[in-house]
Amino acid sequence: MLTLAEVNDRFERFVRLERRPLFVLGSDEVPQGAVPMGQVDRCVARALLKSASDRSLPPMVIGKDVRERCCPGGLMWLGFAPAMPQLPYFLSTGTPDFRGGEAELLKPSPEAAQRFLQAPGGITPPGRYIVISGADAVTDEMAVRPMLVIGTAEQVRNLGGLVHYRKEDIFHSVLMPAGASCASMVTYAAGMASGAPRDVAYVGPVDPTGNAWFSPDSLSFAAPIGLARQMAEDMLSSFIVGRSNVAFPERPGMSAPR
Repeated sequence: MLTLAEVNDRFERFVRLERRPLFVLGSDEVPQGAVPMGQVDRCVARALLKSASDRSLPPMVIGKDVRERCCPGGLMWLGFAPAMPQLPYFLSTGTPDFRGGEAELLKPSPEAAQRFLQAPGGITPPGRYIVISGADAVTDEMAVRPMLVIGTAEQVRNLGGLVHYRKEDIFHSVLMPAGASCASMVTYAAGMASGAPRDVAYVGPVDPTGNAWFSPDSLSFAAPIGLARQMAEDMLSSFIVGRSNVAFPERPGMSAPR
């Protein structure tokens, strides 16, 4: 079985990632040297993007007692806070008594928004704290839940194809469900939402409110660590390495593989 370091190395090398993969871990203690996620960014998903993009950032931690400066929505999607009563209105048509009637228009009615919020089921963190770390710095096999990759559309398309190299369910092995950006990146693949399918990959984000800061050419790809390890093991025998010129056709100005 490949180690976590080997899984990370294969993803970085053979998928030709520029941003580092991240591991999501559960912990009952704040790891030494970890920084509160709210210090990196108020938005959980944006903090994840910064951590993937900047290899110098230390592990980030968030929990019920480490939540200062964090977005209430992110805390809800990670299982550390209840939903605000006005949230169904904010997601749909708005209400005068919340943020001056501001509405995200993501759902046609408050009732539809409420059903959407109930669809994931209960959300349970994998520990007292959630820790996000660069995959190259993690050795605790038992604590890791999913692996998160933020890559180009081409890279994520290839990762989707790699999932299907082994899977036989062609319709339900790679999903793109509704939810906040942090749910696409963490909650579903970490097995935190009781209604989320297990042992599948999640592509996103589908929340358009992140478009202002998430590159239009990028996608997130999150997979439970067991699935990610199988994908790494399959890289050598699959099209990823065996037909790399098809997976990553050469284009003018394209950087050479590392």
